[in-house]
Amino acid sequence: MPAKFELDPDFVRSLAKLLEETGLSEIEYAEGDKKIRCAVTRGAVVHAAMPVAAAGAASTAPVTEKAAAAGDTVTSPMVGTVYLAASPGGTPFVKAGDKVKAGDTLVIIEAMKVMNPIKATKAGTVGSILVGDAQPVEFGEPLLVIE
Repeated sequence: MPAKFELDPDFVRSLAKLLEETGLSEIEYAEGDKKIRCAVTRGAVVHAAMPVAAAGAASTAPVTEKAAAAGDTVTSPMVGTVYLAASPGGTPFVKAGDKVKAGDTLVIIEAMKVMNPIKATKAGTVGSILVGDAQPVEFGEPLLVIE
């Protein structure tokens, strides 16, 4: 008869807190034949745009003051790899000048082999895309501007 799996609620809370602190979408812990996995679904983070230097974050495609003044910057809610299309060489989800509505997928960020769609939280026009396809991104890094 297999051993009973005792679940420690404090341990589960600590895993959930670790997810929140790191921006990861899931975490798995295994010890012997016992395994626990915690996962969370996150949406896009949109905030008032500001130059990257003022935000204190480094980016390979810094937000210019002109782009920041034009609209809201959608930032990465996690560390991962950003993809502009559903498949390599595929049609991008959005291009500069495209009209989007709340809920439209803007990009996908792969984190720990999980594809996380980043969706628009408001309607508008894509002003500029600030990242390249298959580019690594950091938490809070600007992805695109919605005007």
